[in-house]
Amino acid sequence: MKKIFLLFLLIVQSISFSQVKVTFEITAKNLTSDEKVFISGNHQTIGNWDPKAIPLELNKKNIWTKKISFPKGIKVEFKLTKGSWETESQIEPGVNPENYSFTTNKDTAISITINHWRDQNPPKIFGQITGKVEYLKNIVGKGILPRDVIIWFPPSYDESSSKRYPVLYIHDGQNIIDPATSAFGIDWQVDETSDSLIKENLMNEIIVVGIYNTAQRRSDYSNNDTGYAYMRWVVNELKPLIDKTYRTKPDRENTAVAGSSMGGLISFMMLWEYSDIFSKAACFSPALKIDRFDFVKNVRNFNGKKKIIKIYIDNGGAGLEARLQSGIDEMIEVLSQKGYEVEKDIMFFVDKEAEHNESAWGKRIYKPLLWFFGKENKNK
Repeated sequence: MKKIFLLFLLIVQSISFSQVKVTFEITAKNLTSDEKVFISGNHQTIGNWDPKAIPLELNKKNIWTKKISFPKGIKVEFKLTKGSWETESQIEPGVNPENYSFTTNKDTAISITINHWRDQNPPKIFGQITGKVEYLKNIVGKGILPRDVIIWFPPSYDESSSKRYPVLYIHDGQNIIDPATSAFGIDWQVDETSDSLIKENLMNEIIVVGIYNTAQRRSDYSNNDTGYAYMRWVVNELKPLIDKTYRTKPDRENTAVAGSSMGGLISFMMLWEYSDIFSKAACFSPALKIDRFDFVKNVRNFNGKKKIIKIYIDNGGAGLEARLQSGIDEMIEVLSQKGYEVEKDIMFFVDKEAEHNESAWGKRIYKPLLWFFGKENKNK
């Protein structure tokens, strides 16, 4: 009995020593009486980037605190919000900070003063919509939140009543075409890029369908029940609606999907799980295997026939991009083991200077556009 007790004590001590206590002290100004401060970051103890999961406690006027234990020796990244990404803290009006970060080497205290919030300082708008767009508002789906959809049309769409077009579905649709709805006032400029490539005779004309995200973005784009509900909605409800309403080429060969970060993960999942519907996916900075997310194991455990698909994967090298790279490398290795060839079935690109944002993804969007829809001998 004594040996069992000593063993239990050693286990408890080991667990205790492997934990680091961090005290967050946030001086938050310009809050109303009903507003709160939340911490959100890359570890489950701070919500896995859920902006409203972890509220801080108001101890005295303007000072919000919380003590949180982390495993020792990990890098923690976090941001501060008032409960949503639309209310993220800012270092100065209109300027969102990079992720705050620290390594859990020892017990420590972190003090930050916040003077500005994103909802009090709307982002400056850069650019405009190029070409014709239409909107589908408040589209509902089983198991997911309602959302809007933006549809961009190629230059010749109104010139002919019979011509049909391939379709590219893109997640985080409010960030891809209209800078006024984009998260930071800068969109991917899919409209400008597509319009230019088409007019330069480098790319076939396509229709772009931008699917807005919601407050449940992380769940929608995850390998979980909500993520599968979202995919079913796109495949069984949204795509049939688009094909019925607009002049599309509805076959798999002319249907592609794209997204970034978690949107890159769900794009890969859609291509993999619904390769009878989609033939191509562009996965920008995808969260294929990081923290609690892991779709690499699904691909590794798949024993079916090789799928006839094209997979574009890219990544940057700064901040979060560097953490995503190991999961990307592992996925490409697993795909290669299953017979998928780089430069034939897979296109992979890295920009080591690029950050994790709309501007960076917009600079790279031309690559999959040309690979998927480029005209013969002009898609290099």
